[in-house]
Amino acid sequence: MKKKIVCLGLESTAHTFGAGIVDEKCNVLANEKSAFRTEKGGIKPSEAFDHHCKNAIGVIRGAFEKSGLSMKDIEVVAFSQGPGLGPCLRTSAVIARTLALAHNKPLVGVNHALAHIEMAKKKCSAKDPVVVYTSGGNTQILVLEEKRYRVLGETLDIGVGNLLDSFGRSLGLGFPAGPKIDEMYFESDNYVELPYSVKGMDLQFTGLLTSAEKKIGTVPEKDLSYSLMHTAFCMIAEVTERALAFTGKKEVLLTGGVACSKALQKVLGEMCEARKAKLLVCPPAYAVDNGAMIAWTGLIAFRAGKTTKISESKTIQRFRPDSVEIAWG
Repeated sequence: MKKKIVCLGLESTAHTFGAGIVDEKCNVLANEKSAFRTEKGGIKPSEAFDHHCKNAIGVIRGAFEKSGLSMKDIEVVAFSQGPGLGPCLRTSAVIARTLALAHNKPLVGVNHALAHIEMAKKKCSAKDPVVVYTSGGNTQILVLEEKRYRVLGETLDIGVGNLLDSFGRSLGLGFPAGPKIDEMYFESDNYVELPYSVKGMDLQFTGLLTSAEKKIGTVPEKDLSYSLMHTAFCMIAEVTERALAFTGKKEVLLTGGVACSKALQKVLGEMCEARKAKLLVCPPAYAVDNGAMIAWTGLIAFRAGKTTKISESKTIQRFRPDSVEIAWG
């Protein structure tokens, strides 16, 4: 009888250390995590690294307890190889290498962005979507073409999640600030004029951030939060609509941590309705950084014959999704 593939996936690109266990039908047997947070100010890589080091073993142990499995039941170990913050990335990489060597298991390094996409595709039953990947460090519009995810448009400076967290920090909110600002979006509809910066298929958010920060104290925070989010999300909707028109696709798949934003879902949903396209939103548990998405992507890569040698398992802070051949597609 063919052995059932079960993968342990470790995620630590930024603020979250996650451990997920997934089987080859994408049944999530465990998806445990611990997230670094602050009451005031943003994420500091060294502090997030310390958090991961203190919590990693407990998170992994929790995943095994949740699943009822042990390392002998694991067929392959996967880890987030990049992109991300250097100190944070090294946490899951070192642990994954150690487990793979100690238990004689194959190792798979996973591109974090592709993990967001592949898990969302599976959980949303997406067939051939325009992907809108929105997170703290990334904002990209992608489509799968000839075994690679082609980036049709992206941020030229900061990710939309970074925009929201930076603005929240200026308001005196802790990290992450995005969910708190998202609530403010629905408490106002008074638009304050802010810079709208779309350059072809690409986006820029720093000018928007600077302008909004300068207005703090001169207009109500709810109005300013609404205006910042509405401007940013309309920018994303514009380039997504252009991607739909260019490709002729009928699905938009929203993933990444900012996919949890009800405001972004609303803006994209209205655009998709106007274009007669279907908006698919990754479930929140898998939209945010998590170990299960690393496990699933590592599993399908392993099933397609891909493994990572220990000598080639160094972390890659600037690991672009379009640099990876999709062997499983």
